[in-house]
Amino acid sequence: MVLAGAAPLAAVGAVVPMVVRVSQNAAAFVFFVAATIILVLFAVGFTKMTRFVDDAGAFYSYIQAGLGRIPGVGAAMLALSSYFLLLVSITCYLGAVTANTVTDLGGPGTPWWVWTALWLAVTGMLGYRDIELSSKVLAFMLVAECLVVIVVDVALIAAGGYRGMSASVAAVDPVALSRGVPSLGLMFAFLCFIGFETTAVFRNEAITPQRTIPRATYLAVTGVGLFYAISAWALTVGVGADKLVDAATDDPANLVVGLAKTHVGPVMQEVMQLLLLTSLLACMLCFHNVATRYVFTMGTRALLPKAVGVIHAKHGSPSRASLATTIVTTATVPVVAAAHMDPVSQVYPWFSGAATLGVIVLMALTSLAVAVFFWTHRQVREPLAPTRIVPVIALVCLAGLAWIVASHLVLLIGGVAASRVLLALIVATFPAGMITAAILRTRRPHAYQALSQPALKPALYEAAGDRV
Repeated sequence: MVLAGAAPLAAVGAVVPMVVRVSQNAAAFVFFVAATIILVLFAVGFTKMTRFVDDAGAFYSYIQAGLGRIPGVGAAMLALSSYFLLLVSITCYLGAVTANTVTDLGGPGTPWWVWTALWLAVTGMLGYRDIELSSKVLAFMLVAECLVVIVVDVALIAAGGYRGMSASVAAVDPVALSRGVPSLGLMFAFLCFIGFETTAVFRNEAITPQRTIPRATYLAVTGVGLFYAISAWALTVGVGADKLVDAATDDPANLVVGLAKTHVGPVMQEVMQLLLLTSLLACMLCFHNVATRYVFTMGTRALLPKAVGVIHAKHGSPSRASLATTIVTTATVPVVAAAHMDPVSQVYPWFSGAATLGVIVLMALTSLAVAVFFWTHRQVREPLAPTRIVPVIALVCLAGLAWIVASHLVLLIGGVAASRVLLALIVATFPAGMITAAILRTRRPHAYQALSQPALKPALYEAAGDRV
């Protein structure tokens, strides 16, 4: 689910050239390696918490367990808004790409929102059913995407040969690596990883979550990171370190597809165009499922109507939460279309940029919560390094990354006014959630007290106390 949601073909075909373009640096593969290291550090403490938090709330549940109910509800609101923005951005972008692909293949010209409505129906149907059906669909797409990318990587490495390999090694020396704006390259590289942390969101559907969630998380981080880094390196070898920046600057959207046509054949170009649609659909379905499970968890906590916190009797899925997510997403699309926002140049970069910042902030808060949780629960016998030291290191790295994204958000979004509005909206959701929890504590104290009961395992209830 998570690997397919990372949309490897879409990332390699669209985002990797963008990393080169914005950073003006040919060593794009180094940025993916750096992002992988940071996220592995985050995953150490993140996976340790899966043994002690029996909940599908992920960020919300972990932050609540470590920092208390009020910050936890703030995190829930921030997470829900971030993943919803990601879902809307992918939904609109997929509709536009589908319309363009149909036209390129000789079909009629149609508005992008027509195809968006179709993909929303498909995603809503799959999300309503059990996770097994979604995972089977995504597994097929994942295998097809990876095979195509591997074929193109091999062709690029063969085309570059020994000279290309030598040039790519020279591109990572300190002088060459400092060229351009490396911080922007790291920011865009991190965008490709958004979604790996959602392994914990699916814990209710896992048979043995204490074992499979950590395995899936580490596999997702290292697998995605290595895959992207190798593909970026292959691009450097094939094009040439001295030519890659110019090529990515001139036409980033068609760089990889054009190289596939040149070095593999015209058929590969058409195959990549079609698989790009399934890649984006997989990403859309993944974020739909993540948003659904946040809605479901908040429904069980009375933070949203209790009706969305009910499991389907037959499918065992959070079907009502999925239906609610589909309805809200569908209602948003006409608003975007009526505002004449371009789904490619405006909706996708604006919404996904703001959502990326939200997810990074959530990761930083989670790292802090992990460290606080294990420091305050001394009766939990866990090693010092993975539960207290490494999470603090991850916190420092993620806080620095959040500052980079926030300070460069205007470049990602492309407009000062739009960047300020989206930044204000995404930042405001956290205090809004905290205010909601504070009001709940005053007006409905029993519901407020119940917020933490399902999160911590029974053996830790007494030790957790009644911290806020």
